Amino acid sequence: MKVVGRYALVAGLLIAASVTAKAEGQPNDPAFLDRALSQSKGDVTITVAVPSGSETEELFGVPLYKRKIQPVWLDIANNRESAITFLPLGLDPRYFTPIESALLGSGGADKADLAIRKFFFERKMNIYVEPGENRSGFMFTQLQEGTKSFNVDVYTDEDQIVNFTFFVPVPGLRLDHQAVDWDTLYPAGDIRELDKDELIEALRAMPCCTTDKKAEGTGDPLNLVVIGSANDVYYAFIRAGWDETEVISRSSLTKMAKSFVTGSEYRYSPVSGLYVFGRPQDVALQKARDSINERNHLRLWMTPLRFEGVPVWIGQISRDIGVRFTTKTITTHKVDPDVDETREFLVENLAYSQALAKLGYVDGVGAASLEAPRGNLTGDPYFTDGKRVVLWISSQPKDFDDIEDLDWGAQPLR
Repeated sequence: MKVVGRYALVAGLLIAASVTAKAEGQPNDPAFLDRALSQSKGDVTITVAVPSGSETEELFGVPLYKRKIQPVWLDIANNRESAITFLPLGLDPRYFTPIESALLGSGGADKADLAIRKFFFERKMNIYVEPGENRSGFMFTQLQEGTKSFNVDVYTDEDQIVNFTFFVPVPGLRLDHQAVDWDTLYPAGDIRELDKDELIEALRAMPCCTTDKKAEGTGDPLNLVVIGSANDVYYAFIRAGWDETEVISRSSLTKMAKSFVTGSEYRYSPVSGLYVFGRPQDVALQKARDSINERNHLRLWMTPLRFEGVPVWIGQISRDIGVRFTTKTITTHKVDPDVDETREFLVENLAYSQALAKLGYVDGVGAASLEAPRGNLTGDPYFTDGKRVVLWISSQPKDFDDIEDLDWGAQPLR
């Protein structure tokens, strides 16, 4: 284990507690501290780490992830001359208490004896941090696999809230974008830096729609453009409540089948491959509802275009509203034909989540009416005004009033 500095002491205390509790089937080595991330603002430093599902079970002796509970380890260093207060609701307004987590993790109150309740309680995060003091402990939060996003807010004696935002990769899921090497996706000679007029023209000239693997057929409309670095795209969408997508594997297909049979939610369900530039999507993201049959989902492809040094992505967004049988793939999601509505949902979603800096619209999809719709690769009809929304993503919070609305002569009817 590679834990340095004051975290070696924390690790040692956790391990010592683990040895005591091991006879009762409790925790083991807290190697998750190797992945700790830190941020400092003024005289306050916050360090966080999130154990995986298997690490969590080793630490606490019960399957918290199976109960949809995810511990987050916090260390707050207060180098101020006055006390600060940690505000748990900023991290997760639906957090679990330590005793509640012990009971749920154990499978019920009758199965959580005093020892395990005490074990959880003694490892909680204390909300008060005195001057010159370090406090560390666990918060028990709603489960978010893939990349865990959360705020850590502390309240000072000047009636100010100091906000820290973290995006923490959590081991356990095989995510589609993890296999993409962004630096070698295109040869250096193919990268093109464009000015505004060149960008508008290039976006108008992009293909209207996705295709199949053989570059045949006309699939879902490419009605979305995103401008931002790979990390900014992830962080902005995750802040807005979108989930990453697992690769297609035996494990994910098993989860998918179980969710289909039970009608339950599967937040990280694989998304089928559609093709642009001769390859399937680089990134797929989704907003699941209570049933796997219903979700908003989008696909993104990084283009070789750059605007002000920032990557330009082309994409597709639509809303799944059910499942139907098909001769091509046995079953497929049924897409809401009003694809413009889902496009505008994304604009509002990112704006309200403070993840949007600028937006504009260009032509390029081609209009299709409600009376004469087009069809995608699986035969679902859709209609559209033919516009692409262009979104400048911000990984840092952006106030709603500060979003710049660009008039590029292709504004949709609203």
